Amino acid sequence: MNIPYGKQNVNKSDIDAVVEVLQSDYLTQGPVVPRFEASVSAYTGAKFAVAVNSATSALHLACLALEVGPGDVVWTSPITFVASANCAVYCGAKVDFVDIDPLTYNISIPVLMEKLERSQVSNTLPKVVIVVHLAGQSCDMKRINSLSLKYGFKIIEDASHALGARYLDGHVGNCKYSDITVFSFHPVKMITTGEGGMAVSNNSKLNAIMQRLRSHGITRDHLEMKNISDGPWYYEQIDLGFNYRMTDIQAALGISQLKRLDSFVAKRNKIASNYNKLFEDVEIKTPWNNDNDSYSSYHLYIIRIPKKSKIFNRSQIFETFRSNGIGVNLHYIPIYRQPYYQKFNYNYEDYPEAENYYAEAISIPMYTTLTEEQQESISKILTLPIGHQSLF
Repeated sequence: MNIPYGKQNVNKSDIDAVVEVLQSDYLTQGPVVPRFEASVSAYTGAKFAVAVNSATSALHLACLALEVGPGDVVWTSPITFVASANCAVYCGAKVDFVDIDPLTYNISIPVLMEKLERSQVSNTLPKVVIVVHLAGQSCDMKRINSLSLKYGFKIIEDASHALGARYLDGHVGNCKYSDITVFSFHPVKMITTGEGGMAVSNNSKLNAIMQRLRSHGITRDHLEMKNISDGPWYYEQIDLGFNYRMTDIQAALGISQLKRLDSFVAKRNKIASNYNKLFEDVEIKTPWNNDNDSYSSYHLYIIRIPKKSKIFNRSQIFETFRSNGIGVNLHYIPIYRQPYYQKFNYNYEDYPEAENYYAEAISIPMYTTLTEEQQESISKILTLPIGHQSLF
């Protein structure tokens, strides 16, 4: 048995779209990237989009566009991939963390409110809060936006897990309650471009900055230039930018994949529902979902093995899954536990829910072609009577 924890779903239409670009005049910097950007904008409801080579690059550009720099503080969740924090460090800012909600595993609103109140007194308010829609479940953006208006911080949504998810009356990424939203197109995400990412916004100025910075800080727009043009060949580097561009090859795959996004998300929800049924009588915690306010894209299906369980041991179960050919993972080790961040002397006791989560969580397989038979094989690791499991 070999069941990965996640994988891409690529069909002949996707392959044909890529081949068409390979046979065209432009492999990069051609017309397909703008078409992909327009497609994602239309889908999410955001006005602007900037396609880049990874979500990490998109997060970096988002921080730069919001003028994050030395002396600034950026807050994010401790339960996320390191890129959600690294992007601020790249800019010279200090990173701090907001503990998670025990139900959603996203930033805790009560903890955020309390931390903002304390920081206002000490004059250490964040310039930006990067909220993470873990596993595809949207944060409570309306309440976070209300806090941003009160305390004056900007919001980046790290929606690397949440393309296709919904919050209230719109898609995640419409930026109704944030300044910039970032998506990932890594192969295990909702759709893939091989590697890739995108930053969407409703602000033309932020969009222009990110467009320019993804391509070396160079412009051909005469309105942005500092000097008089020498001729039709003229361009200027007006910022110190990067080579964060997405290729037309990747964008072609993205456009094709986007056509199936809704069906991908629906299938993931169906798989999650089946898992929920399989685990109804098992002493584990399954993902929380608020059907009234949101619709998860279920990038991940995270179970928790209670620390106090007399039946299960998380480490042993993790090893048993893998020894049976079932690809499980842990999303994520709290960022403050990483050696690079330990030098900043974060106190683990400040994040009790993140610590509890880290002690209990396992991500089990979740991808669109996962079958019910495979799900049953996965569930048997947890549902067979004691004495019939290789675990015991």
